Amino acid sequence: QVQLRESGPGLVNSSQTLSLTCTVSGGSISANYWNWIRQAPGKGLEWMGAITDSGRTYYNPSLRSRISMSRDTSEHQFTLQLASVTPEDTAVYYCASSQELIRRPSSSALYDYWGHGTQVTVSS
Repeated sequence: QVQLRESGPGLVNSSQTLSLTCTVSGGSISANYWNWIRQAPGKGLEWMGAITDSGRTYYNPSLRSRISMSRDTSEHQFTLQLASVTPEDTAVYYCASSQELIRRPSSSALYDYWGHGTQVTVSS
């Protein structure tokens, strides 16, 4: 069974850099885009960015100055780094795969594979 699973620290201090990894297991996935999406308490899904197999990246303009994504195809992983975090970055972070670039996700159903999510809390 193919799965995407997020991993990383559950607690980050303000001003630090958040680093998360998404690992594909149980088989291979054909996807054009590998995405990071988050959902803050009481808010909707926010697309953060995407990376292709060739390494091309697409970022949410609101995060462009702080976000970086990379991909290790040999390890079946892709990563997210978010710099200078604040308590407003507290959210459940998800990784997902898709064939299309979805910048305004209304539902996880739009994505082919969706991770379980990992809670990240930024302390003030």
